[in-house]
Amino acid sequence: MNEIEILVVEDNADDLEMTLHALRKGKVANRIQIARDGAEALDFIFCEGAFAKRKLEAGPKVILLDLKLPKVDGKEVLKRLKGDPRTRKIPVVILTSSKEQNDLVESYHLGVNSYIVKPVSFELFVAAVQQLGMYWLLLNQPPVPE
Repeated sequence: MNEIEILVVEDNADDLEMTLHALRKGKVANRIQIARDGAEALDFIFCEGAFAKRKLEAGPKVILLDLKLPKVDGKEVLKRLKGDPRTRKIPVVILTSSKEQNDLVESYHLGVNSYIVKPVSFELFVAAVQQLGMYWLLLNQPPVPE
């Protein structure tokens, strides 16, 4: 099975490139899927549209999700994910530039596993993404799928 380990949902090309660079540099994951808006992320997660042939059980193991996305925003993606018993247990890490308290509180209310504000420094960003990958892919023990 060609299981996706990380789904990166990011519309900003620079932030996406930094995230991918950090994951490659940390040798964290070989199988990464990219979604550039919330609608594409939902299609991938729920095996719809262009991803209709994909099996729901084939990943992702963790989702790195931006909040400010075109088409469908990150909070709506999170709400759909955590509201569906098939995808509720997938760890979701909000990786955003939003420092707004409302975004933080609402994300946790919707079931996010972690909320990280993107560091300004490239070195800090690389270190944060590497640590995320190491934790969620290697150290965290997820529940067995039902």
